[in-house]
Amino acid sequence: MGKLAQSTIKYLIEANFTANGIVEKPDIIGAIFGQTEGLLGQDLDLRELQRTGRIGRIEVNVKEEKGKTKGVILIPSSLDASETVLIAAAIETIERIGPCDSEIKLKSVKDIRSLKRDYVVKRAKEILEKLLDEELPQTSELSEKIKTSVRAAEITNYEGLPAGPDISISDEVIFVEGRADVLKLLKSGIKNVMAIGGATSLSEPVIKLSKEKIVTVFLDGDRGGDLILKELLHMANIDFIARAPEGKEVEELTKKEIFKALRDRIPIDQYLQNSKIKSRQSRQRSIIKKEEIISEREEYLDEKTRKKISDILDKMIGTKAAYIFDNSMKLKNKIPLNKFEEKNKALKNAEIVLVDETIDDDIVNIAEQANVKYLIADKSKKKYKKKQINILTKKDLQ
Repeated sequence: MGKLAQSTIKYLIEANFTANGIVEKPDIIGAIFGQTEGLLGQDLDLRELQRTGRIGRIEVNVKEEKGKTKGVILIPSSLDASETVLIAAAIETIERIGPCDSEIKLKSVKDIRSLKRDYVVKRAKEILEKLLDEELPQTSELSEKIKTSVRAAEITNYEGLPAGPDISISDEVIFVEGRADVLKLLKSGIKNVMAIGGATSLSEPVIKLSKEKIVTVFLDGDRGGDLILKELLHMANIDFIARAPEGKEVEELTKKEIFKALRDRIPIDQYLQNSKIKSRQSRQRSIIKKEEIISEREEYLDEKTRKKISDILDKMIGTKAAYIFDNSMKLKNKIPLNKFEEKNKALKNAEIVLVDETIDDDIVNIAEQANVKYLIADKSKKKYKKKQINILTKKDLQ
């Protein structure tokens, strides 16, 4: 059989078939050639058309399903439209494939040239969009590239430190950590900027300039920026403080973020006052939290009881048991952990239960359902906070 070149295909016949039994591809192709032979005359005989290259290789996709065979038949054609649809109609007359009754139903006759035209139009649109977006830059973009290049070239040195060209003539200066930060601000049009080296040991030019001009310190939003600021506050005269967002560096910021950070700068006095308030509030929160923990712990267990429980936990190691006590730490019962379940009457309304096991969700749920007041073990998989039950570990008792 001849194979039709892709470049000569005009139409593609697509038909669905069903056979009431199991058949294979050769059976289907044989039925197509055999049962259409002579149907349309010698000029449209499929074997002759395929030999001369006007009908391409017939493709068949087959699948078996519940004792039947189904699939799709594809026939490429370089005939004209009227001849192609005659072929399409002819294959619908096939009633048997191999030994099985069958039915072939035409699905479509596709004009391959139309599909190609659709693809060409769609692809042309994509190419044009790319050309307009990427290959033909806007005048404003070209202008901005030139300005950025010029600004980057304007970086100078001020007594050995990277700086912008206006550092000497401007009444206000901006201190940043390093050369990359200077370049970033220059690209944004800010020229009165100087790098202080990014180290915690300040050079003499930085200290000298801070005494002569109004200084804004613009630092990274990380711990390194905190250390540099601490050194500056000790050795230089700072007027304003600006910071990059937490976790970001100045060189990573966009132009919009840079100007926002500089607009939001705060006077040094306000910064120091805020720092004192935050420090004092932090200390107060720490003290209150510690007092709450101590108060909460002592509310239900005194020091003598905690010590006794801790000693018992040490002796319980390896027992795989639960010890049940009343509120005066008198032993009421012992049960193996495999009997630690809600229906065990020994757990019902127990005051203090010690377990030789790491506390997990299952143990907590059983204790909670049994109305246990205190559940204590050497360790716990996580921190539990329950209203009706106090869950503690040996560490909490110390």
